[in-house]
Amino acid sequence: MENCFDLEGKVAVVTGASGGLGADAAMAYAQNGADVALLARRKDRLEALAKEIESTGRKALAVQCDVANEESVENAIEEVINYFGKIDILLNNAGVAIRGGVCDLCVEDWDKGMDVNVKGIYLVSKHVIPHMIENNYGKVVNTSSINSVAGDKNDVFIRHVYNASKAAVRGLTMGMACSYGKYGITINAVGPGLFESEMTADTLFKSDDFLEAYSRIVPLNRPAKKGELNGPILFLSSEASSYVTGQTIFVDGGFSVV
Repeated sequence: MENCFDLEGKVAVVTGASGGLGADAAMAYAQNGADVALLARRKDRLEALAKEIESTGRKALAVQCDVANEESVENAIEEVINYFGKIDILLNNAGVAIRGGVCDLCVEDWDKGMDVNVKGIYLVSKHVIPHMIENNYGKVVNTSSINSVAGDKNDVFIRHVYNASKAAVRGLTMGMACSYGKYGITINAVGPGLFESEMTADTLFKSDDFLEAYSRIVPLNRPAKKGELNGPILFLSSEASSYVTGQTIFVDGGFSVV
């Protein structure tokens, strides 16, 4: 029986690949047969990850890119196309989590949150999807969040621009899916729950009270483990999801249903 998760011969682009969930996903793509273009601002980290991926026998390209800057995005995607010749998969993973509510967020922080989390997806998709249209094939996966449907009551964890931007990702995913499905492109999103990452290591995971309360609420009684987002991302990036588009899959241990 054909392995519908096999990514042999595919080229995947991962933004926000310099660490955390993005780096994990990039390695998972390579382990399942894809060559990978790694995009982020911190090129030294990308180059280290590229060497790790190449040790698996796959090709990897490290490209410095600021997803909120169109010139940077355009140049990065051009470099990827020149190197690999095509793009089959796009994981729009770059993101920032800025703390603060509307009463105390400065305009610059609001703009940064929206620019990276929403404008970044728009810009990268703008320069990748035309190549997918040419090939009549593409898999786009956007990273939303459980915080697109759940807020934080505790003042320490309030992140209103994160809530707003990640909800916008879900809406953008739906709209894009409706527009580009006729070109053989599926566009979906993942909504991670509580994963330890650069965003959460010094905030949510520093609070024993929060972790205890979270574990009591979530049906699986724990935060996510490293790598548990990879399966849903691989599903949405492979032929296993050939008839799935416009969806957001929450990977949250059931938090969104309680």
